[in-house]
Amino acid sequence: MIVTVDGHTTHAATGGVELNGDDPVVILIHGAGMDGTIWQLQTRYLAYRGHRAVAVDLPGHGKSEAKPLATIADMAEWVTRFAAAVGFASYHVVGHSMGTFVALELAARFADQVDSLTLLGAAAAMPVHPELVAAAATDLPRAASLMSAWGLGRPAHAGVNPTPGMWMAGGSQALVENSDAGVLSADFEACATYDGALDAASKVTCPTTIVIGSDDRMTVPKQGRQVADAIDGAVVVELKGIGHSMMIEDPRSVKRAIVDTVAKT
Repeated sequence: MIVTVDGHTTHAATGGVELNGDDPVVILIHGAGMDGTIWQLQTRYLAYRGHRAVAVDLPGHGKSEAKPLATIADMAEWVTRFAAAVGFASYHVVGHSMGTFVALELAARFADQVDSLTLLGAAAAMPVHPELVAAAATDLPRAASLMSAWGLGRPAHAGVNPTPGMWMAGGSQALVENSDAGVLSADFEACATYDGALDAASKVTCPTTIVIGSDDRMTVPKQGRQVADAIDGAVVVELKGIGHSMMIEDPRSVKRAIVDTVAKT
């Protein structure tokens, strides 16, 4: 799907299904240096099971034009303009990593629009390792390699894959490595300078699920639980042996968490 937001072409994947009808809208927001293709195992599933799934490429990511946005608040505001451009009055939000910050801001500031939250790899803060920051600025292939190494759980590094014939480490590395120059650095800066996660979480009133990977080394489990503790009634789903890239490491559990959360509204 292609729409125009702020005068720029914006791309979103819909699972190969035309958006129509009154099915619940699910907007999926990717993490730093990535794009909507990271949700491909969820969008198609949702689209064929009574949902209008929309995995958006944030500005400067994937096939979306414009420069990457500088702050998490800017990203949240942009999502509301994207939703308006498509014609969505309300929607469920799924976020991963940086996308969890965007989702929290949306739910806190635009509560009338957000029907539920499903957060993967959430944390109260996301400081970025200096080695990764340096690589993002000067050596994108190395940054992509580091993110793939740190972002996947042990089974993924041993070749286990829920999608036969696919290579998780190589695929996730290629996704980041093919991002435009400066995008990953801008995302890291936005994450590192955002300090409003817990405050936003305390204002969330919609049904919320926090999905945690027990082997997540980028946003460790206790950080996800800290966010959950700040949200009244939040449900925690912990995936054993799974790392930070849970939507590709354990797509079935992630799909189930999304569907279960949407069904609560």
